[in-house]
Amino acid sequence: MELPASLPWINRLIGLDTTSRDSNLELIEVIAADLRSHGVEPHILPSEDGRKANLLATIPAADGTRAGGVMLSGHTDVVPVDGQDWSSEPFTGDVRDGRLYGRGSADMKAFCGIVMHYVPQLVAARLSQPVHLAFSYDEEIGCVGAPGLVKGIADQGLHPRVAFVGEPTSMRPIRAHKSMNIIELEFRGIAAHSSLTTHGVNTIEHAARIIAYMRGLADHWRANGPFDEGYPIPHSTASVNVVSGGTAANIVPAHTRIQLEFRTVAGDDPDQVIAGIASELAVIDAAMKAENPATGTSLRVIAKAPGLDTPEDAQVLQLARRLGADAPAQKVTFGTEAGLFAEAGIETIVLGPGDIAQAHTPDEFIELEQIRAGEEFIERLIAHLSA
Repeated sequence: MELPASLPWINRLIGLDTTSRDSNLELIEVIAADLRSHGVEPHILPSEDGRKANLLATIPAADGTRAGGVMLSGHTDVVPVDGQDWSSEPFTGDVRDGRLYGRGSADMKAFCGIVMHYVPQLVAARLSQPVHLAFSYDEEIGCVGAPGLVKGIADQGLHPRVAFVGEPTSMRPIRAHKSMNIIELEFRGIAAHSSLTTHGVNTIEHAARIIAYMRGLADHWRANGPFDEGYPIPHSTASVNVVSGGTAANIVPAHTRIQLEFRTVAGDDPDQVIAGIASELAVIDAAMKAENPATGTSLRVIAKAPGLDTPEDAQVLQLARRLGADAPAQKVTFGTEAGLFAEAGIETIVLGPGDIAQAHTPDEFIELEQIRAGEEFIERLIAHLSA
C-alpha cells in the first residue's frame, strides 16, 4: 500500500513533543525554516513570556495580493501522555494496520503536516487569491494563543475571506460549535481546630454553595433550554470538574479552589453566565466576611473561547463543497479556535482529517485514508485557486 505523500512531514511534527505545558518553539522554527527555504517569510508572534509562539505566513496571489483569500489554520500543541498506556512510542509516528499512531496524529499534526507538505506547490502555483497559514499555541488548554494570532492577522491587514480550521472532523464540514469557558474560583477562609468551628471559616462549605449553583444552572438548561437540536446535547452544559481544599479531618479548611466549565449554545450569552457566577460568588463572599472580615473570594477566567455559528449559505461552506467536502454541515459540542476567527469577521468552518474520537486517547491514531483525503482537499484547493 502506497503511503501518503505528506507522511514524512506529519511524522516530523509528531516527533516534536509540544505538550501544552512545554514550549512549541522548536516546532515553530522547523516550520519557519522550511517556509523561508521556499521564499515565504513567516511572522512569528511570541507569547508574553517568550516560551511559545504563533506563526503566520502568507503565500501571495500571482499578482502580489496579500489580503483576502483563504486561511488554513491549525494548533501546534498536544495533550499530555501522562498515565496513558501506549503500545508504541507516543512521539514517534508508527504506521501499522492502515493507521498512523502517535500523539497528535489526529489532533492535529496530520492537518498541519499536510499543509506544510503542499507549501512548494502553493508557492509554485499562480494563485488567484492568497493563502494564509496560521499555526497557534495552547489551543488544548483553552485557545490561549489564538487571540494573539487574530491580532496578528488584523495588524498585518490580511483580512482572509474564509478559513478552514483543520481539527479532526473526518473531512466533514462543521459549521457550528458551542462556546467554551473555564473559570477558577478561590475561597480564602480561616483555619481552626475542628472542635472550635466558630473560630474558623470553612471554605469547603462555602464553595459547596457555588457547586450547587452550577448544578442548578445545568439542570435548568437541561429542562428549559434554549435548545438547538443540531447538537448531540441540544442545550448548554455546565460542570464543576476540579475541587481542592482542606488539610486534615480535624482542621477547618482555610483554602479551597474549584474549577468549573460551561459550554453554551448560541441562545445563551457566556458573559451573562459569568456575571451570574460572579453575582452568586459576591453573596458567598459577603457571608464569609460576616463570619470574619479577613476572608474573601476571587474569580479568574482561565479560558474563554466563543462559539461558532456559520450560516448554511456561507461562502466558506460553498467553497468546501466545491472542494469535495459535500457531506451535510454539522454542529459539534467540542470547542475550537474557529469561533475566534469568526468573531474577527472571517467566515470559518472546522474541517480536517481524522476522527475526534481518537483525540487525547492512548494509542491516538489517524487512518491513512483520512490523510489521503486531507491531501486531496488541499490539492483541489490549489487547483481551484489556480483556475
